Amino acid sequence: MAGSESSSKMRTKMAFIIILFALLSTGSCSSQVPLVMWSSEGYTLPQHASPAAGHIISHVQLLAYLNSALGSAPHNVLLFLQDKLSKDDFTRYGGVFGNKQDSAFPNLESALQSSSSLFVLPALSWLGASAVPSLLQEKLGVSPLSVDPDTLEHLHLNASGNTLLVINLPYSSGIMKAQSVPYVAIYTGLKPSRVIEEPSLIGQSSMSRSLLQAVVDEVKPPLMFNSTRGPCIMLWAQNLNVSFSDKEWIDLGPSTFASGGSVSTSGSFCNETNSQLVLDYGSSVSPYNPFRLIFSMSQRRYPVSARNWFTLDTVELVFNTQTATYNGSHGIYAPAEYSFHCQNVNNFRNALLVPHTQNANQWRILFTDFQIQGFSILNGTTDFSYASDCAGFFTPGIWMGLITSLLMLLILTYGLHMIMQLRSMDRFDDPKGPSISVPQSE
Repeated sequence: MAGSESSSKMRTKMAFIIILFALLSTGSCSSQVPLVMWSSEGYTLPQHASPAAGHIISHVQLLAYLNSALGSAPHNVLLFLQDKLSKDDFTRYGGVFGNKQDSAFPNLESALQSSSSLFVLPALSWLGASAVPSLLQEKLGVSPLSVDPDTLEHLHLNASGNTLLVINLPYSSGIMKAQSVPYVAIYTGLKPSRVIEEPSLIGQSSMSRSLLQAVVDEVKPPLMFNSTRGPCIMLWAQNLNVSFSDKEWIDLGPSTFASGGSVSTSGSFCNETNSQLVLDYGSSVSPYNPFRLIFSMSQRRYPVSARNWFTLDTVELVFNTQTATYNGSHGIYAPAEYSFHCQNVNNFRNALLVPHTQNANQWRILFTDFQIQGFSILNGTTDFSYASDCAGFFTPGIWMGLITSLLMLLILTYGLHMIMQLRSMDRFDDPKGPSISVPQSE
């Protein structure tokens, strides 16, 4: 008895493993359902080659499989229709990771245990699955009879006649044993439980491969002002945002850097010591008409560093008939042959632009990914020179870490020095002898 039980359990495990292996050997489960067919004990289904991995069984192919399977098999057919079923459900709910008590398919395992053979179609077309009842009805020549387990107990089947039973789930595996008639059972779903949209392959060869390339945003070229001697000022920013009296932000970037933008650079100039870039937006920034941004730069030689440096002296907002001026020389500077770059240039938080006039406090300025160069631009180039970034290497956090480490090192050094100064005793008092006399001179 023990040997037969062990053999029965082994057959159950092997049958279920065969189903899982066949189901997992295919590709995606979009618009597909699995189909499992098995026969009663003592009858064997015709052998069929397993479908190729990723192949989807069509309506015509399914009809050929059923004709072959039902040609010599018993003509009592049991059809189990699940509302929604996908091949992934066998791994998610089948207890395949050792939790057999949580399996949602105990009756299927029990039926496979008592079966002589089984046949699996891992990927059946959704339309083919919905046509299974009609195909079986056409093949057997009988109308399907929808029954439940209670009705089946009182139904007497004829082994020589054709019968098509559509059984509502759940189903007990011991019911057909009481009938003592041969049968073929089919388990499938009316529609998939998971439908994954797949990209269209129209226009592509079935044997070709293609790479999906990520869409990269086009990087707009920097704004460049050319004098009679060639290019002398370059400016670029992701956004040039301005806001008046905490109103909605106005982004001047699209008008400045996009091809065919409405900005004009008339009034700009440059020489060896001074450069000025004028961005005239005319009446496009309503209601602040006319509106202009003016960047004034200068360069001079500093003997301490033995090199020339340039600074962004002022940024001016000219709106209507007023001018708001901001001083940028304290934070926006770089060697004359470099460009200046900063992720955020603003006048309200860690400000690099300091209000210089009274009406400058009415505006908020936020330049994102800002880069500018006013001197030493080579002819024929469209790229900035090496950028001096506003974020220095030694940030406040780094300085705090270095100072704390140095303080801890000093404390450790002092402690080691004190330990090294300790001296052990070289004379000891004997309680049985006279007391040791230590002269004061020692």
